[in-house]
Amino acid sequence: MSSLTLRQRTEFVKKTVKEHGFLNCGISQSGFLEEEAPHVESWLSNGYHGSMQWMENHFDKRLDTSKLVEGSKSVITMTFNYFPEEFQKPGAPKVAKYAYGEDYHFVLKDKMRLVLESLQREIGAFESRIFVDSAPVLERAWAAKSGLGWIGKHSLLLSKKQGSFFFIAQIICDLELDYDGPTTDHCGSCTACIDACPTDAIVADRIVDSNKCISYLTIELKDQISNDFKDQMEDWIFGCDICQDVCPWNRFSTPNQEARFKPRDAILQNSLEDWEEITEDVFKDIFKKSAVKRTKFSGFLRNLRFANQ
Repeated sequence: MSSLTLRQRTEFVKKTVKEHGFLNCGISQSGFLEEEAPHVESWLSNGYHGSMQWMENHFDKRLDTSKLVEGSKSVITMTFNYFPEEFQKPGAPKVAKYAYGEDYHFVLKDKMRLVLESLQREIGAFESRIFVDSAPVLERAWAAKSGLGWIGKHSLLLSKKQGSFFFIAQIICDLELDYDGPTTDHCGSCTACIDACPTDAIVADRIVDSNKCISYLTIELKDQISNDFKDQMEDWIFGCDICQDVCPWNRFSTPNQEARFKPRDAILQNSLEDWEEITEDVFKDIFKKSAVKRTKFSGFLRNLRFANQ
């Protein structure tokens, strides 16, 4: 281990994270999320997770990072901008902005491995695990706890300077570091996200019923979409950005500079007619290394037909 002081080590961690293209970095002490526990339990007991039964698994680890990574002392949380420079044509079937380019799991994990290599060269060897929306980590809660923003009424993390169009990722490690504190809530009396949701998925302040959420319906749901949502999808065929698009804080969003998030030509240019003619081979080619592949070809066609019936 290097001779860096606690403060120097912490500053080096944050500096290194930003040097690898991340927006911000906040750090919290690893442990139990006491305030979040009853809210998560209530959300699950109300069935707001829909068919995502995996969210009931590893409940203790979901709330306690020291059980997820034994011996961990710190949760290093970082955000990465994905707001695009170009957008889809008006009237075309809509894909959520985060899926315009390469799957963020691949991109962020590659960058975080480089961050770890840089840290270990300077600080010395330490135990760590990388998490990019791929394990039972309450990423938004840790981001808020680390001062990277506050949880908005749409349940997403919000920043005064960057809005909400960013990914969240964590490194949980056994490094002892200086810890940040939470920021304040700046939603005020605004209800733009709640009012704009066409399916009324935001059932209460910071509570989303996944069963009604367009993102859930077009990605996580494997069954047929209920006819209750007919004429409510607003042309979304993969994910949904409505609650973010209407948020006043997102007027501060600026285009990302990550080449791997460059929008795929088909997403920007294809019309409804183009998508309706797609074959499975073309689907696999267009969406190679894309988050859109999560729906599989059959799910993509289901979404396309339902949104435009």
